[in-house]
Amino acid sequence: MNEQQKALVKGTVPVLKENGVLLATHFYERMFKHNPELKHVFNMGNQQNKKQQTALAMAVLAYAEHIDNPGILMPVVDSIGQKHTSLDIRPEQYAIVGGHLIASISEVLGDAASEDLLKAWEQAYHELAQLMSGHEQKLYKEKSTKSGGWVGWRPFRVEKKIKESAEITSFYLYPTDNGPVADFLPGQYVSLRLFLPELGLLQPRQYSISCKPNGIYYRISVKKEIGAKQPDGMISNRLHQHIEEGAIIDLSAPSGNFILKQGETSPQVFISGGIGQTPLLSMLEHLVDRKSPVPITWIHGCRNEQVHAFKQHLHHISSQHGKLQQHIFYDVVSDSKTGDILPGWVSLNKIPEEFLYRQAQYYICGPGPFIKTHYNYLLSIGISKDSIHFEEFGPASISAA
Repeated sequence: MNEQQKALVKGTVPVLKENGVLLATHFYERMFKHNPELKHVFNMGNQQNKKQQTALAMAVLAYAEHIDNPGILMPVVDSIGQKHTSLDIRPEQYAIVGGHLIASISEVLGDAASEDLLKAWEQAYHELAQLMSGHEQKLYKEKSTKSGGWVGWRPFRVEKKIKESAEITSFYLYPTDNGPVADFLPGQYVSLRLFLPELGLLQPRQYSISCKPNGIYYRISVKKEIGAKQPDGMISNRLHQHIEEGAIIDLSAPSGNFILKQGETSPQVFISGGIGQTPLLSMLEHLVDRKSPVPITWIHGCRNEQVHAFKQHLHHISSQHGKLQQHIFYDVVSDSKTGDILPGWVSLNKIPEEFLYRQAQYYICGPGPFIKTHYNYLLSIGISKDSIHFEEFGPASISAA
């Protein structure tokens, strides 16, 4: 891009701040009208709840703001690339998306979209697509060359289906070809896809791997979405209601950059809400399996004992790891519970200071407000932001930093 084109793109920043979600909404409506086959690739639940539109608007805005130095966005590029490769997105699809994005800018801005502005955005998108697809090709190569790895979709069999609580069920997934499966970094996820009769569409969803790497199978632990009638939640409920032991489902290779820092000798603190414990459980199992001597603090919150998954498993892990301290919060505590359960939502100020280590690595997983609350609290007590790692399920809609 030349300097004039960069100036034109940066000049759209105020418009994107004010109308970015409107533009993104128009873009998706346009794309799905002209290329309905892409409905099989995109999470239609995130379309209805507007998370995808918000995520796209934020990404476009960030790119426009940093058009002089797009390399600063590499952490975001990697997160998006991880998601794209988990969905088997290919370079040729960037051309389709780009065409609809430029057309949407023209249609939403109307007379304000000059020919020079549209050409500037065409060039900006071309360079972004090259950056993204180039990074994704590296990720595809890593997946295909790893022992037991693959690209695209691979059929897996549900070997075991185990109820962990009133809401959460685990699925143990083995490849139908009986070959090995790629190891993964604790904290990563797999994408699976199922056909949803209600929509007449294949729909992909991401689920964190909730077990340690083992080279044989993956375990995902899925929350049932009570009363879900929209696409967001339908896949989880279909897994609970229709997918039994012996069923075949397609998986993509493990992806994601919310991962346990390897080789760390500092204490580890895991903070989760509800189903957010699943990637953290993989990290914890990995540390215990490696007989890591570091102190570990496990902080988890859920509504009540009935929905508390893996509590017996955590007690077993505690017996294996002498330096694991659990702090469990229930929204509602029954009269029969002893003092080892803290009432109410997770509150870090109720955790004894000696278990919130100054030099620890912190991992937070849960809904956006949950993450923001605990991220800000950790900053307020002097924890470095570089030591705080978080993941919000679904399209990233928060930026705690």
